[in-house]
Amino acid sequence: MGGRTITRADLCEAVYQKVGLSRTESSELVERVLAEISDCLVTGESVKLSSFGSFVVRSKGERIGRNPKTGEEVPISPRRVMVFKPSNVLKQRINDSLTGKGSV
Repeated sequence: MGGRTITRADLCEAVYQKVGLSRTESSELVERVLAEISDCLVTGESVKLSSFGSFVVRSKGERIGRNPKTGEEVPISPRRVMVFKPSNVLKQRINDSLTGKGSV
């Protein structure tokens, strides 16, 4: 794998290049979209982006874990975790890019 990591600045630049908004407007648009997604996840809502995937917040209960160095049992407190589940369309595009069938 070892591909390049896309940053917020890269997303803003892509919006600027492809949509034609100013750099400031592009940046504000990207920030607002990310803020809306974040706000929904914080309140426990799922976010589904058609042909991309779903972000879901799950609650994990308390459990006993083990320190791998010492073997000591340690309680792991309950928490919420975010999970991303890619859509079948995205999975297919990713797999097609490996075989050269599709464009990414």
